[in-house]
Amino acid sequence: MSDDLQARAAHNAEIQRRAEDEMARMGIDAAFIDHLVETFYGRVLAHPELGPVFDGRLHGRWPEHMAKMKSFWSAIAFKNGGYAGKPVQAHVGVQGMTSGLFPQWLALFSETLSDIAPSREAHDWFMATAERIARSLTLSLFYNPAMDDPAIKRT
Repeated sequence: MSDDLQARAAHNAEIQRRAEDEMARMGIDAAFIDHLVETFYGRVLAHPELGPVFDGRLHGRWPEHMAKMKSFWSAIAFKNGGYAGKPVQAHVGVQGMTSGLFPQWLALFSETLSDIAPSREAHDWFMATAERIARSLTLSLFYNPAMDDPAIKRT
């Protein structure tokens, strides 16, 4: 292996080690991520507005989605590179999805974390991350550059 590749591998290993240490300090491990995903999506399904949209897209494919979400959150928390999906593309064209659902998704996520997170720090870390994800998806899926046109804003 070349020196450059070795240095890059060592750097990535250090990033992952620091992330694992940070998560451990907050009480986060793989079992918590599994519990978070299972609990949250159970609540999503029961939610009167989120449930139909999610189930409409994922009906018959929930086990695969749950595995993907566990991989997604683990990759974010532990910086282990274990997720290679394309979240924006996965959400394009979802029947019934509106930008107004994202605040509901965030509120339900926060409620779930309040009930099960091992620490306030863990709650806050996951919420800050979820808020960035929601903002990114909202902009990617619903942003209309014309709305930034000063002529439109004046009217």
